[in-house]
Amino acid sequence: MTQAPATPRRALRHHDREIVALALPAFGSLVAEPLFVMVDSAVIGHLGTRQLAGLGVAAALLTTAVSVFVFLAYATTAAVARRVGAGDLSSAIRQGMDGIWLALLLGAAVIVTVLPTAPWLVEAFGASPAAAPYATTYLRISALGIPAMLVVLAATGVLRGLQDTKTPLYVAIGGFTANAALNAGLVYVAGLGIAGSAWGTVIAQCGMAAVYLVVVVRGARRHGASLRPDAAGIRACAQAGVPLLIRTLSLRAVLMIATAVAARLGDADVAAHQIVLSLWQLLAFALDAIAIAGQAIIGRYLGAGDQDGARAACRRMVQWGIASGIVLGVLVVLARPLFVPLFTTDPAVRSPLLTTLLVVAITQPVAGIVFILDGVLMGAGDGPYLAGAMVVTLAVFAPAALTVPALGGGLVALWWAMALMMTTRMLTLWLRTRSGRWIVTGASR
Repeated sequence: MTQAPATPRRALRHHDREIVALALPAFGSLVAEPLFVMVDSAVIGHLGTRQLAGLGVAAALLTTAVSVFVFLAYATTAAVARRVGAGDLSSAIRQGMDGIWLALLLGAAVIVTVLPTAPWLVEAFGASPAAAPYATTYLRISALGIPAMLVVLAATGVLRGLQDTKTPLYVAIGGFTANAALNAGLVYVAGLGIAGSAWGTVIAQCGMAAVYLVVVVRGARRHGASLRPDAAGIRACAQAGVPLLIRTLSLRAVLMIATAVAARLGDADVAAHQIVLSLWQLLAFALDAIAIAGQAIIGRYLGAGDQDGARAACRRMVQWGIASGIVLGVLVVLARPLFVPLFTTDPAVRSPLLTTLLVVAITQPVAGIVFILDGVLMGAGDGPYLAGAMVVTLAVFAPAALTVPALGGGLVALWWAMALMMTTRMLTLWLRTRSGRWIVTGASR
């Protein structure tokens, strides 16, 4: 019997090593990000219910503001990786600096907007009169750290494009540790209350941004890249980010519609929905880590002009996505009896929750494909298609979700609408990757 050629197996092992080397640290840094809010919640929770309620409103506003600009990481990763593949490290870091300058400009614009409008924003998000002053205080102070948060996003994209996901992990761990220590010290020892928690987070975020800047500046000096702001480069970064901004806003609209529909189904259903959504987002971290590896790897292959390598890497990552989705789905099913009691003992909440988790489990392989192909097309710089595909997905999901209450459906029906949303995303992304139109080689798209 003849043996299969060794070369394909070696190629697969090479892709696997690259994916693991990039995805594992990326997963760690992704998980570290929400821990900032968890630390703040744990510290402020001991101050009182009003303070904790105020934090909840302010944190929701801050998370929304920062997530809108996540394109700073995605677009920068793709652009830098292309230039790395082309062998032009100086240009790669120069491209990254343009992204960092854009982050600073956007952060300054957010500060100017949030500081005077903080009380109105807090009221619009439904804060009670008792919690509103605490929410306003936390929001105004934390807004001062938004430029640092956006620099962290852009600089993370630079390092991912340089095929380095370990440094962001180390910085995230350091930032989390500093945040925890500063929160405890400023809130309890210094007696600053909720303001101390906000200042602790701002200082930790500024420290993270400073570390990133040191790393990027050293790289720039090593490879002779300019650090000065370049208007044309910053404008190009902004233009590349617009389609990804549209994609992100469309995805946020999907989640907001789902929550609004769940609220109309009743208290038990909306409570179960929030639990399911938190688990769904946690599972997304694992899949998004592979997608981040895809952004970096695909961008590098296309920058090097290696179409075959890009296609092979895409196929292998899709296999990883499907396998990861199956494993996560099985874990959800097996963990249901342990997971549900952690969050609720109310039978009215547990009943829809148990069934809805089965829907989540079934759709995990689909989610695996979606996240991977999303990362592949981001790495290829195919932002306009991603924006259009997400708008189409929103157009399919919105009527399906909004008719759930009218037809007498419950939470399970709503999450089948979410499954329809993910299936639509999968089809639009699969059609694009199958067409090959995403494969555009060169140092820039």
